[in-house]
Amino acid sequence: ILTNEELEKLRHINRPGFKSVTLPILFKVANGAKALAAALEKVFAAADKAIVDGANIIILSDRGVSAALAPIPALLAVSGVHHHLIRSGTRTKIGLILESGEPREVHHFSVLIGYGCTAINPYLAFETIADLMREKLLAETDHKLAVKKYIKAAVKGVVKTMAKMGISTIQSYHGAQIFEAIGLNGEVVNKYFTWTPSRIQGVGLEVIAEEAQARHSRAFPREAVNTE
Repeated sequence: ILTNEELEKLRHINRPGFKSVTLPILFKVANGAKALAAALEKVFAAADKAIVDGANIIILSDRGVSAALAPIPALLAVSGVHHHLIRSGTRTKIGLILESGEPREVHHFSVLIGYGCTAINPYLAFETIADLMREKLLAETDHKLAVKKYIKAAVKGVVKTMAKMGISTIQSYHGAQIFEAIGLNGEVVNKYFTWTPSRIQGVGLEVIAEEAQARHSRAFPREAVNTE
């Protein structure tokens, strides 16, 4: 779990043998499932180009959300890129990092790591901590220490999740996909969560896009909100 400062060090890394690139994971919210599918294909193509250009660290970022752009669900983006690169034979050439406001709890981190994410920057969780401090709901601590404690708790939670599965190292857990898909149709699972067991069918990209649109509309309502 990376702090904002640690992520920026990787984003601007200037050492021989290392090169990073940041790819946006956003889609045009008004165009629904077609825009979501097109945005994923665009991310895949950008990842391929980044590797050809010599990048070995790819940062998937949902910063830049606006009234017109919604974030691609973090796990869908991470797993989609992970499996696309496996099919392309280039997955071992890069480390995959996520910069997202979506992950915030142990299960989120566990699933992301299980689907190939090397490191995660949950920036909105850190912003929430800062807001709690501004509201005087977190006392007798500073932001740096509070973030440190949050990361420590999250990492311990991930390790406990692994231990319950009988896995002792992050290296063994990373990309192992020890999960079962519930509520996703075969087309989505086969393309974006390849090799994941799925005993029942479920929704496709259309419903996933609708759910993303519903969350986005709460942040960017069409009617003005009285904040006074």
